[in-house]
Amino acid sequence: MACVSTALITGGTGGLGVSVVESFLADGWRVVVPDISAGARERLPAEAEFLEADLTDPDDVARVARTAAGQEDAPLRALANLVGGFRAGPKVVDTPLAEFEALFALNLRPTFLVTQAVLPRLVEAGGGAIVCVSAAAALEPWSGGAGYAASKAAVLAFARTVAKEHADEGVRCNVIAPSMIDTPANRKASPDAIDKMVPPERIAKTIRFLCSDDSAAVNGAVVSV
Repeated sequence: MACVSTALITGGTGGLGVSVVESFLADGWRVVVPDISAGARERLPAEAEFLEADLTDPDDVARVARTAAGQEDAPLRALANLVGGFRAGPKVVDTPLAEFEALFALNLRPTFLVTQAVLPRLVEAGGGAIVCVSAAAALEPWSGGAGYAASKAAVLAFARTVAKEHADEGVRCNVIAPSMIDTPANRKASPDAIDKMVPPERIAKTIRFLCSDDSAAVNGAVVSV
């Protein structure tokens, strides 16, 4: 019987996340999905293991990491950091500090906390893969998006740092930088751009590939999708 591995997927109940969860499940992974809302469980396939948790709280994050790594017959081998959000705003000169900092709390803090908690578990399991989600805006910012672009650029820099720090311990860390994803929320917000949106199923396959042994030679990469 093939060995089962565990993937921890944050943001797994979102527009991209559900497709990522389904992709990992279809490939035979055990999938653990934390979310702050108990009602989010309804969006997931029945096979996914749901945990109610606040990923901005270090104690909740530690509990999530323990649970994800808690099955000896399904070692934790992958982390997909999908949690985050988008918010446009005014130009820098008119941006309140609180709004700027809120995007770092949304896009960077959960990624930092969950990665920090999971890294020792991946090392203990003999290695694994982490994928973080930046954004095309981190590479090509636009007017009114300073907080979003800067916070996503911080995710990119953080992930590449992790890639260098733990390569010798068998842990890889890569980044995807999506353009606009085809989700109901984005369709509603930008109906004129639907033909330019990327289907979440395609991105999910890229994330699964970056967590698989087929991408064993890829570390510290930034993949535009």
